[in-house]
Amino acid sequence: MERSKVLQCLSALAHEARLDLVRLLVPRGDEGLAAGEIARALGLTASRLSFHLAALEQAGLIRSRKQSRHVFYSADLEGIGGAISYLLADCCMDHPEVLACCGASARHALHLVAEGEAGACAIPPSDPITPSES
Repeated sequence: MERSKVLQCLSALAHEARLDLVRLLVPRGDEGLAAGEIARALGLTASRLSFHLAALEQAGLIRSRKQSRHVFYSADLEGIGGAISYLLADCCMDHPEVLACCGASARHALHLVAEGEAGACAIPPSDPITPSES
């Protein structure tokens, strides 16, 4: 992944509502959620949600698909994995102490993503998502 793309990913994730949105979508896999379901789950207005969805989609962290009159969003696990992999490998140079902080399951998932198994990062969040004020 190119440096400029990683910076765009990190910038998109640097907001509470967008981070909550990614955490909500990752465990849902390719099926994802409809925009209305996301808005209700996160307590966001339609306009605010649209703003956050656009930032994440532009960064390559989520995908959208239209089905009938609804738009469904899902996490782009390859994009998420690419950004994390860049941080670990290129920025942190696979430093053992940094990798140790990631935990065995995360390191295993990153290894699988690096080998092209995009679905490998579907690790559920450790704590529940609470609606943000954004």
